[in-house]
Amino acid sequence: MEALRSLARLLLAFTIFSNLSLLACSSSLQYIQIATAERRIDVSSHIIKAFLTLKINDVVFQVENTGTSPISEVLLAFPPTQVDHISSLKAALTVGKKKKKSYVPLEVNPTELPDAPNGTKYFKILLLNPLSAGETATVEVLYVLTHSLEPFPAEISQSESQLVYYRDSAIILSPYYIKQQTTFIKTPSTRVESFTRVEPTTRAGIELKYGPYKDCPAYSYAPVLVHFENNSPFAVVEELVREIEISHWGSLQITEHYTLAHSGARHKGVFSRVDYQARSSGVSSFKHLLARLPPRVHSVFYRDQIGNISSSHLRTDYRRSELEIEPRYPLFGGWKATFVIGYGLPLQDFLFESPDGRRYLNFTFGCPLVETVVDKLTLKVRLVVLPEGSKDPSAVVPFTVDQHLETKYSYLDIVGRTVVVLEKKNVVPEHNSPFQVYYSFNPVFMLAEPMMLTSVFFFLFMASVAYLHVDFSISK
Repeated sequence: MEALRSLARLLLAFTIFSNLSLLACSSSLQYIQIATAERRIDVSSHIIKAFLTLKINDVVFQVENTGTSPISEVLLAFPPTQVDHISSLKAALTVGKKKKKSYVPLEVNPTELPDAPNGTKYFKILLLNPLSAGETATVEVLYVLTHSLEPFPAEISQSESQLVYYRDSAIILSPYYIKQQTTFIKTPSTRVESFTRVEPTTRAGIELKYGPYKDCPAYSYAPVLVHFENNSPFAVVEELVREIEISHWGSLQITEHYTLAHSGARHKGVFSRVDYQARSSGVSSFKHLLARLPPRVHSVFYRDQIGNISSSHLRTDYRRSELEIEPRYPLFGGWKATFVIGYGLPLQDFLFESPDGRRYLNFTFGCPLVETVVDKLTLKVRLVVLPEGSKDPSAVVPFTVDQHLETKYSYLDIVGRTVVVLEKKNVVPEHNSPFQVYYSFNPVFMLAEPMMLTSVFFFLFMASVAYLHVDFSISK
């Protein structure tokens, strides 16, 4: 009975704490308002940045606390149809003005609210210092969307341009009252077939302007549909397996296995290489890709299942290396290609020793191909093969990834090599950030394979000597 009473008290305390937390959250929603909001959506690529190539959205808003209690967090709201396409979301606090302006990164985490209208999803921005009553703060948010442009028509011939739909809201979805807001949508060209009007709406060149809208209540929403031409390469790496192998004898070997697809409008009809070369048809296709590699690369190769592909060009200098590759055939919508890129790097540029005596690899996460989306990256997007004898590996990545350990056996290995596997889905160029893999390593293990080889040759030599000095004849 005493245990039941203790459990009941615990449940009562948890219920009271939950209700207080919800009450505090509800109060903060009441006392925060956005003075001005400006959103710029770039749909000139398949990655929207709002700042959208499907890429980016850049949302700038000024937050004001109209209550009496300090505010330590701000909520961002997204419709459920959009939140699954968010690949990267960053926030920063603006400090200073004009030339003295600087940005302080803020922590952003997904969160949930009870009774969210229409399945709205939220992200919570944690302010560095609580916002007192009457104070204001300017926060800038950048989010990247992928797979958010819908080809229409879904199939096109070789000579046709590609048209796409983009769906969003003219009014920024927010749990707060917004005094004034404006949304800009930048298209890749002036060819816009149609767009939804939510007055005031204006169009100038490649830019659509929705707003300014004043006195927008919380959760206001005005759906818009923009139909426009977009012939940028819709290059999507369906899977990238990237293997980084460390050798303490002085080299770092990188091998990258690509499954590349064109995710735009599917190609219909017959492909004519004569028309493609003579008339420059196939404006929505692509036949060149650029890979930005680290400086001082060597032993670069580019091949597929058939063999080596000679249509590649490597440019290097002391700051960077660029590899321009050309698949065996141009890629139209729905077409795929598989290939492998490999290269070596000097170990001293990427392997270091920490103050506690551990070794650590400092390398760049992400895909080296420019303007591509990676649906699934496994480093197996990250496979790091450590030398045999490595212990206690740990990875430090600036964003959330799935990770686990494996064991790989190579030539003359006895206990096998530790493999740190990092996996992430929906990877965009904004994920090209440094990450570290720490591990302990005893240099004695470097002598294991040379000693094994030496011992084998020594015993073979002794066996040969013994064989030459033994008389196996029957007669004397």
